[in-house]
Amino acid sequence: MSGGNGLPRAARLAVIGMFFANGTVFGNWIARIPDVQEGLGIGEGVLGLALLGAAVGALLAMPAAGWLVSRLGSRPVTAVSAVLFCSFLPLLALAPSAVYLGLALFLFGAGNGLMDVSMNSQAVAVERRYGRSIMASFHAMFSFGGLVGAGMGGLAASLGAELVPHFLGAAAVFVVVVLLVGRWLLPAAEDAAASGPAFARPTRALALLGFVAFCALLAEGAMADWSAVYLRGTLEAGPGMAAAGFAAFSLAMALGRLSGDYFIERFGAVTILRTGGLLAASGLGLSLLAGGPYLALVGFVLVGAGLSTLFPIVLSTASRAPGMTPGAAIASMATTGYFGFLIGPPVIGFAAELVTLRGALALVVVLAAAIALLARSADPRKKL
Repeated sequence: MSGGNGLPRAARLAVIGMFFANGTVFGNWIARIPDVQEGLGIGEGVLGLALLGAAVGALLAMPAAGWLVSRLGSRPVTAVSAVLFCSFLPLLALAPSAVYLGLALFLFGAGNGLMDVSMNSQAVAVERRYGRSIMASFHAMFSFGGLVGAGMGGLAASLGAELVPHFLGAAAVFVVVVLLVGRWLLPAAEDAAASGPAFARPTRALALLGFVAFCALLAEGAMADWSAVYLRGTLEAGPGMAAAGFAAFSLAMALGRLSGDYFIERFGAVTILRTGGLLAASGLGLSLLAGGPYLALVGFVLVGAGLSTLFPIVLSTASRAPGMTPGAAIASMATTGYFGFLIGPPVIGFAAELVTLRGALALVVVLAAAIALLARSADPRKKL
């Protein structure tokens, strides 16, 4: 179903629904991490090790997702992986020990990796039909989903709701959502290819762009997995306030992405990358220097605004790389970027055991500043 001017509006709404569902399921998990940690009686280092399961699962799944999208098209891969990702959420509440939590997170991460690459590939196909930048708006829906999920999780935590019924209910709702919207995705023929490299080695310029994604998503992953723990553990905030940290970050990300396509068109990708990196570094630095949770929340808002459009810029730029299918290019960038998103939080957990969580998060400030130095990697005049 398309609009009167031939634009695939139904497909755009379907992709919006997928991004929203992905963010909401993820946000429900993020908000309850402190409760899972407390229920299992584990420290930050053990929790970081368990989180490594999600990293391994996603990093193994993403290259496979690039191959599947290139051969089968993004529609069937998105539909199946979305159902799997939602269905794995209750496993995180059922884990009786840190070992089983790590195994459950492996499946959860694999489902997320498959869904992430395939739905971004579908988003690129829709953006190509529109002929203008709309990628940031899709990622805004992930951020709004994260906000809603964090709100759901924070409310459940404040009410003392048990983890198992909470996660079962959330999973059931969003399995239905993705099944409904999946019917309107663009057909598989839109981006399936009979040939072409599905496991391509990036060029030097593309690898540099991937490092920008690595820095940006490591910062985003740190906010996702450690913002609530930082507020509750280091700044001694209550459960509701701890969940509000990720909610404030997600709201800033969502609002920044809603307006991001306009600013990218007006000022260019290089300027947005440079400004975003500096803003994220400044915001997180403020949060780490804060003596209380309210000033830290202000810093989290600045981090969200700074990071909001960086990864969409990377994906849109990479999808135009010559000699690679869009699915392969997106998988390459997603794997590099989400290596930071998923490996960063456990590394921060290990470092927190040595230098405190505040000291470990200072690494994220350095990497956010590095984005500003590498901003020219997104120059559309550079050959990828």
